[in-house]
Amino acid sequence: MTDPYHIDSADTIPSPQLIFFEDLIDQNIQEMIRVAGNADRLRPHCKTHKTREIATKLIECGISKHKCATIAEAEMLASAGAQDVFLAYNIVGPNLDRMVALTQQFESVDFKVTADHPIALTRLSEKMDNANLEIGVVMDLDTGLQRTGIRPEQDAVELYEMISSLPGVRPAGLHWYDGQHRQTDLFERTAAVEEGIAKLLKLRDQLTMSGFQVPHIIVGGTGSFPIHAQHQEPQLELSPGTVILHDAGYKSIYPDLDFVPAAAVLTRVISRPSSQRATLDLGSKAIAADPPAGNRCAFPQLTGAKEILQNEEHLVLEFEEDTKLVPGDSTIAFPWHVCPTSALYDSAWIVKDRQIVGTWEIAARNRKITF
Repeated sequence: MTDPYHIDSADTIPSPQLIFFEDLIDQNIQEMIRVAGNADRLRPHCKTHKTREIATKLIECGISKHKCATIAEAEMLASAGAQDVFLAYNIVGPNLDRMVALTQQFESVDFKVTADHPIALTRLSEKMDNANLEIGVVMDLDTGLQRTGIRPEQDAVELYEMISSLPGVRPAGLHWYDGQHRQTDLFERTAAVEEGIAKLLKLRDQLTMSGFQVPHIIVGGTGSFPIHAQHQEPQLELSPGTVILHDAGYKSIYPDLDFVPAAAVLTRVISRPSSQRATLDLGSKAIAADPPAGNRCAFPQLTGAKEILQNEEHLVLEFEEDTKLVPGDSTIAFPWHVCPTSALYDSAWIVKDRQIVGTWEIAARNRKITF
């Protein structure tokens, strides 16, 4: 069986280096569309890939709605041709002026942002109104994650009424990110997600019965979007993100999902301290260090490798038996968490049909591109 991660001329790639397997990215995009039912139901998050090239692929596949978390990501999406960009983040402080400038630069793009508090909403309204602009505001709801959002109760109705009455803003719907549901058992995860959906739709119904427009209901993450996809609410928009590149963590947590890791880090042995140990140039500056130590990457081409130690520039592996690896040997590692891993690199080397075909800039890895 052909190894989908084999790279011809891998010896020409400096290490450590982020690698995107373009064929597998295309496969994951098509699977995402299949799960959703059609491309129009999707609003994928760009936080994982942060590249114009993948944004362009999504647009070419008929995906017209997009999601992001930073102003740089919003600019990247707009510059790639996206016409409907939802910045799922509360805009405060100097970012208010940056958002005004971005909206003025891309006049044809329908930008939306979140709000979950009257003070932040009032300041957003003032900035937009003073610039003779209007921006869509999606009310961010607390799904139980208790990270951001307002609980889907009476206070939420009052805040949505405020969005509907202030100048410079318009009500654009509801945001429901339920990423806390990481049950590996699909039955348990489905039950938890469905319990939340019931609360969300109850609030939607309460708002519409009060005469408010709720044009968008933006829901889900990687683990929950297939469950949300079973609902046929016309305003429902599914917003997975990690699935486009996928990673070892989600592959382990969600075995029911038919996505494959499409990003890896090419790494090399730089030392062999003992017959059963090999040290790679895969430190915390090369692969995400937010998972617990010892569980930060997977090695599809190695057997019996166990992470023993990681520092800024080194990762030490220990094997059950003597290893044949020697300094200079290369292999690939799947990040357990790919999103912060991609942000560690200026660019990704692209492999298609086993061949190196170019590089893609990780354009939105920085906090600022232009604005």
